[in-house]
Amino acid sequence: MNKQRKVPRILLGAAASGSGKTLITCGLLQALKNRKLQVTSFKCGPDYIDPMFHSRVIGTKSRNLDSFFADEDTVRYLLEKNARDCEISVIEGVMGYYDGLAGISPKASAYDVAKITKTPAVLIVNAKGMSLSAAAFIKGFVEYQEDSQIRGVILNQVSSMMYPRLKQIIEEELSIKVYGYVPVVKDCMLESRHLGLVMPEEIVDLQQKLMELAEILEKSVDIDGLLELAEHAEELPVQESPVAYHTGRKIRIALAKDEAFCFFYQDNLELLEEMGAELVPFSPIHDKKLPEHIDGMLFHGGYPELYAKKLSENKEMLAAVCAAVQTGIPYMAECGGFMYLHQEMEDMEGHSWPMAGVIHGKSWRTPRLTRFGYITLEDGTCFGEHVGAIRAHEFHYFDSNHCGEAYTAKKPLSSRSWKCIHSDGQGMSGFPHMYYYSNLRVPEQFLRACEERKAEV
Repeated sequence: MNKQRKVPRILLGAAASGSGKTLITCGLLQALKNRKLQVTSFKCGPDYIDPMFHSRVIGTKSRNLDSFFADEDTVRYLLEKNARDCEISVIEGVMGYYDGLAGISPKASAYDVAKITKTPAVLIVNAKGMSLSAAAFIKGFVEYQEDSQIRGVILNQVSSMMYPRLKQIIEEELSIKVYGYVPVVKDCMLESRHLGLVMPEEIVDLQQKLMELAEILEKSVDIDGLLELAEHAEELPVQESPVAYHTGRKIRIALAKDEAFCFFYQDNLELLEEMGAELVPFSPIHDKKLPEHIDGMLFHGGYPELYAKKLSENKEMLAAVCAAVQTGIPYMAECGGFMYLHQEMEDMEGHSWPMAGVIHGKSWRTPRLTRFGYITLEDGTCFGEHVGAIRAHEFHYFDSNHCGEAYTAKKPLSSRSWKCIHSDGQGMSGFPHMYYYSNLRVPEQFLRACEERKAEV
């Protein structure tokens, strides 16, 4: 039975990638934190790195809201669950506001999330070099869908001299509120790497830069107005927790977590804990052995190719992981974690390094993105059981000569498909990043396998 819950919230969208969404979102989050408000944040879509920037600002974990991965009820449930007791939730959009599946559908776009959650959206518009054309540009976005959810705009790359005139034109022509502007901010850019933005800890003086940006936004953006907009968001209809399975006893899962393995969906981890797992972090780079008394292992993605030499030189850990698999401990590995389990892995310079040897093959770098985007995994088994379709995504420049054939990956709104993933009664590994709320039987089957292993020893 659905209940109505008050969740103050706004969504920041943009016309395109590179419009300043992440920078302005982080600056706004910092400004809200400076006001001593209880803030939480979300990122539309499957991206791992933007939520890391959010988390650095707000001091707690940011999460993803993805309407391809999860059905509408689950999206609303996760928003309300993770926004509980907060004074405002800020949702960062993805790509262009209407850009969704395969580039031809608004499904899984920022607009789709705003519509599903009834969240008022504020469009960030790069208005550099525009005057009256800015009004025409905004009009197109507001009217493209019958209820675009767009309730205001912020003008980016605009001077303090031009802003008053632009604001007047837009508000007179469109009857939409302009919540402020962001001037050109030098020395406050977020650099990129082959998987997107660099990690927050790699940016020199990040906290200082965000504090400076927050001070600018306090002067140039109507933050009080944004808070009022968030406060008047419609009440959210939410369901009770969809989680039914719980382990009979605590299951200890070794979680690979360090600078090489850092891509996690926070909701995945908390879902495992809700089901009865105790997640025990360890570092494949720095630790010499696995945590004691473990019942399962988890290897997520990240940048293992940047640390291939260090990973390879930690022979004690490689041997421990291989031995754990040989003794029957259940495991899951995806993307970078899957690469780590290979016999060999190339680094960024093309040098090959010995790895754990669980997967009999080699992983190497390709000159372009090998796989990119959403997929549905079909026709396979998860720890020996048919669980139905699993939604996931891939984004990697690396390939393998042993990708597995347990599942068929199908691209949405496309005829493209391919085989992937190794899966048997003990393990599941491959390039796809899975989202557990798309199919709750995936974490359930993993924990059942771990529980059975625990009962045997």
